[in-house]
Amino acid sequence: MNMTQSVARLLRPASIAIVGASPTPGALGASVLANLERNDYRGQIYLVNPKRDEINGRPCVNSIEQLPDGVDVAVLAIPQVAVLDAVRQLASRKVGAVVIFSAGFAEAGAEGIAQQQEIATIAAEAGMLVEGPNCLGCINYLERVPLTFIETNVAAQEASRNRSQPAIGILSQSGAMMAVLNTTLASRGLPLSYAVSTGNEAASHLEDYLQFLLDDPGTRVIAMIAEQFRQPGRLLEIARDARRAGKLLVLLHPGRSAAARASAATHTGAMAGDHALMLTKVERAGVVIAQTLEELGDIAEIGLRCARLPATGTAIVGESGAFKALCLDICESLGLDLPPVSDDDAPGLRAAMPAFVAVSNPLDLTAQGLVDPELYYRVLSALFDDDRFSAIVVGLIQTDPVTCAIKMPPVLRAVRELRPTQPVICAGLDEGAAVPPEYVAQMRELGIPYFPSTERALRAVARLVEFGSRDFAEASHAPVTVNLPSHGGVVPEYRAKQVLAPLGVPFSRGELATDVDAALTIAERIGYPVALKVQASEISHKSDVGGVMLGIDGPQALRAAWMQLGSNVKRHAPAVALDGVLVEAMGKRGLEMIVGARNDPQWGLVILVGFGGVAAEVMRDVRLLPHDLTREAVVREIGRLKGAPLLHGYRGEPALDVEALADVVVRLGALLQSEQRIREIDLNPVVVYPAGQGVLALDALMLVEPH
Repeated sequence: MNMTQSVARLLRPASIAIVGASPTPGALGASVLANLERNDYRGQIYLVNPKRDEINGRPCVNSIEQLPDGVDVAVLAIPQVAVLDAVRQLASRKVGAVVIFSAGFAEAGAEGIAQQQEIATIAAEAGMLVEGPNCLGCINYLERVPLTFIETNVAAQEASRNRSQPAIGILSQSGAMMAVLNTTLASRGLPLSYAVSTGNEAASHLEDYLQFLLDDPGTRVIAMIAEQFRQPGRLLEIARDARRAGKLLVLLHPGRSAAARASAATHTGAMAGDHALMLTKVERAGVVIAQTLEELGDIAEIGLRCARLPATGTAIVGESGAFKALCLDICESLGLDLPPVSDDDAPGLRAAMPAFVAVSNPLDLTAQGLVDPELYYRVLSALFDDDRFSAIVVGLIQTDPVTCAIKMPPVLRAVRELRPTQPVICAGLDEGAAVPPEYVAQMRELGIPYFPSTERALRAVARLVEFGSRDFAEASHAPVTVNLPSHGGVVPEYRAKQVLAPLGVPFSRGELATDVDAALTIAERIGYPVALKVQASEISHKSDVGGVMLGIDGPQALRAAWMQLGSNVKRHAPAVALDGVLVEAMGKRGLEMIVGARNDPQWGLVILVGFGGVAAEVMRDVRLLPHDLTREAVVREIGRLKGAPLLHGYRGEPALDVEALADVVVRLGALLQSEQRIREIDLNPVVVYPAGQGVLALDALMLVEPH
C-alpha cells in the first residue's frame, strides 16, 4: 500500500478504535467519541479501556490485543508514557493508521527524540501511517469524520453548503493553527474538504497529505501552515503538479524574521538564508505566500469563491476622496497595478457618471450613490467591459442597514445579471458596521468575497496578482564542463576565476605570483595600476586580514605593498600558508553589484543578484532567483531591486548594462545545473558599466564538495 492509500485509510476510515476511551466529559477519549457520535459517523467504532466493559452503551475491550485485525485507524487518547507500547501493539494488530495526540517526543529532548524515532521504525516495518505525535488529529468534512478532540460539528457546516461545490483543504503542522484556520474559514461559509494537523511528523509528512489533497477532486484550494518541510524536493514537485492542475496552494511559513544561516565561505551563503531560499523555490513552483494568518484565509477565500483569479490590472470603486488617496498609498506599497483611466479612453465609464464625478482609478463616486443607487450598476457595467481590469474591488461605507439597503442591491444585481469575467470583491471601510447578514450571504452565493476591511482585500488581491504575473518559463541550459579541484572546501579567488572565465564571466587580467620579483614581472606585462590580493583557501574574506592592496602604480609601490601584505597576514592569520598573491589589473570604476549562486542540500539551486561591494551584507538589497530563469526574466527581476533606478540612468547618469549582468546570472545558473559539486559561488563586486560596455567581476570565491 502506497502512502496516498494510507492517507486515504486515515481520512476515510471504515473502522476506528479509540484507545483510552472514557466516559468522563472533557477527557480526550470522550471528546473523540462525542465528535464521532455528534456527526453521525456510520463506520465501526471500537473502544479500548482496561477498566470498563462499556461506555455510552457501546461495548469496550480491555486491551489493544482484543481488537480485531485490520482496523483502519486507532486514535491514542492516552498519556505519553504509554504511547510507544501502544504503537507496537497496534502494529501487531495490522492497524492502518495511528493518531497520536500526546506531546513530549522530539520537542522534549533526547529521550523523546529516541522514542519518536522508535515510533517511526515500527510504523515503517508495519506499513502503518502515524499522524503526529503532538498533533490535533484530522477532520474529513466531506464524510463527517472528525478524528480530533476539539469539539467539531461537521453536520452543521454541511447543512449550509452544496456538496458539489469545490472546497478548501487545510494542512498545518501546528494543531492549534489548524483549529484556528478551520474556524476562520468555516465562519465565512467557506466549504472545507479536509483538515489535517501533522504535528511532529514521526512517520508521515505534510507532503503526504498534500499529495492526497492534490488528487482529491473536491479540493480546489489548499491552505498550508508550515514551519519546516522535511521533503523539499517532493513538495516542489507536488506544487508544480498542483499549478498545472489548476489548484491553488497558499502557504503561511513563520520564520522570515529569523537570522539567515551564517556562512564562513561567501556573502551569498550569508544572505541566502533558509527562509528566503525556501520562499524563492516554492514561489517558483507555484505557491502563493501569505504573510499573516489573516492573509492566508483571505487569499484562500478569493481563490475558492472566484471562478478566475485576479491578474494584472485592478480597478477600485469607492465613495471618498480620502479613501482614494489611501488606496493609492496602499497599492503603491503592495506593487498593485491600478491602470489609469480618463474621459478619452474610458467613454463607457464617463457616460455612466454625472459630470462632476471625475473618471479615475481609484474611482471616487462621492455620496452620489446614495442619491442615485443605480450609479453602482452603471459603473460596474462599464468596468466589466474594460479589458484593462482583471479584478474589481468595491469599497463601501456601510454606516447602517439603511445605507446598505441602498447601495448593496445594485452591486449584487450587476454581478447577477451581467456575469462579469473578472472577480468582484467587496470590502467595507467601516469595520464593525451593522451589515445585514442577508447581503453578505447573497454576495457569497454570487462568488463575491466580502471583507470587513478594504486593506485586507487589496493585500489578498496583490498576492494573487503577483502569482498570476509570474513567468514560469524555464531556460534551457546546455551542459557545462569545468575543471574543479578534486579536494573540497573553499576554492580561492585565482582558482575560481580559472574555472569561471572560460564560461564567459569577465575578469581583469591577472596572474598568481609567489614572490615579489614574479609580481613585478606580471605587473609590467599587464600594466599599472594593479591590485595585490593574498590567496589561500583558509582566507575567504581577504580584506578581513589586510590582504588586499589597491591602486599600486609602480614598481616601488608594489615592493612596499608586498611587504605590507606579508606583515598583515602574519599578524592576522599567522598559521595560514599562502598559495601566493594575485596580481591583477585595476578595473574601471562603476556601479558595484553582487552575483552569487548556491546549491542548498535540501532546496537545490538558487541565484542571488543585488547591490554589492563591502556593504552587501549590511544593505541586503538583493533578490534570490531560481537558477532556470530566462535571460528576459532575470532582467525583470533585477529591475525589482530597491536600488534599480541606479541601473536605469538615475539623475542624468547613463543607463547601465543590465543585460550583461543578466548574462552572468544565466551562466552561473547553467554551471550549477551541470556541476552538482559546487555549493556556493560568490562574485563580489561585479562592476556594471554603461549599456554596451559590459560588466567586470573583481572578486570570485567558490565552495565545492570533494570529488
